[in-house]
Amino acid sequence: MTSLVRIAPGALVIGKPLPWDVYDVDGNVLLRQGYIIHSDAQVEQLYERGQFKPIAPRPRKLEQHTDERPCNPFAEYAELLATLETTLSAVASRAPSAKSRLLGSARMLERICKQAPDATLALVHLYSVNPNIYEQTLFYGILSHFIARQFNLEHKRTTSLVVSALTANLALIPVADQLNASNHVLTAEQRAVIRKHPERAVEALRAAGISNTRILQCIMQHHEKADGSGYPAGLTGSDILPEAEILALAERYVAMITKRAYRDRMDVAAARKLLHTLSNGQFRPSIPRALLEILGDYPPGVLVRLANDEIGVVKKRPEGHRGAVVSSIISPRGQRYTGTFERNTYEPEYAIIRFEDTEVMPSMDFSLIWGFRNL
Repeated sequence: MTSLVRIAPGALVIGKPLPWDVYDVDGNVLLRQGYIIHSDAQVEQLYERGQFKPIAPRPRKLEQHTDERPCNPFAEYAELLATLETTLSAVASRAPSAKSRLLGSARMLERICKQAPDATLALVHLYSVNPNIYEQTLFYGILSHFIARQFNLEHKRTTSLVVSALTANLALIPVADQLNASNHVLTAEQRAVIRKHPERAVEALRAAGISNTRILQCIMQHHEKADGSGYPAGLTGSDILPEAEILALAERYVAMITKRAYRDRMDVAAARKLLHTLSNGQFRPSIPRALLEILGDYPPGVLVRLANDEIGVVKKRPEGHRGAVVSSIISPRGQRYTGTFERNTYEPEYAIIRFEDTEVMPSMDFSLIWGFRNL
């Protein structure tokens, strides 16, 4: 059965019919497809409680993934996840469309990264509290794309890296939720599945007709380490593709900021400290540095508390003499603002004093912070 996916803020529009049935966490139908949402209160309730079963998207021409039309990453989040699930299913079933679907999915993701970089990077932080395997995979693709651009990799290599990020964990999909939910030491069988997953992903891609050498090598090597302690081949140093290290770091960062049954999630400050240590033998030093530069001290999408005791969402990283731009969403008294108020954290009154950790992100349409109006 297709897994349920939470509704992404920005995916619903007042006055328009629901594109799918909406379920609660127990799989009970809340609202049927076609129901028209009438109020902000209904939207808020659906963001808070609603989930849906992704519908296989209709095939689209690749040109539609390469256009420059304006995009709203929050409104497209549900489609990105549905497309990714359908694409990986096509690869696993050796469907004739697998190769074109993969390329289309990669280009779709690259388009939103280029069109709306801050908002797309925000997806990684806003939805990292308890993501499912498809969300995690999407985050790997987003971060890999941004790191590749930081190194000015040519377009073909960047696209190949994004394809690798979207497919490297194909063999873990059936067991990912079980692994994340386990607070026990892994069994020998679970460890074997994990260690074999790069090879199994490569086998699945080859069987589906995908033979790009760089993609297959990247996937095969993305758990190798420069000091030789990785798997499956124990490669060292320059024998490991730079793209494989980029993907490995993207996965590592997502793991840091994601909750697991056996540990809490890190805040970004702690994750940044750990990134600083990863150039000591495990990665080429330039790769962790590149991710640190992309994130900045306060990446888009993190929650922060300001000196005036408001809680806000980081909208933009610092530029020049400006501090990070924050949209305040919760008042000093702990009440949700009806709108958002933009604060420049360079001003002492609005200086960031700490990250605000939360187990549940506030229920709101985050797309409004970035000025999207359901484009």
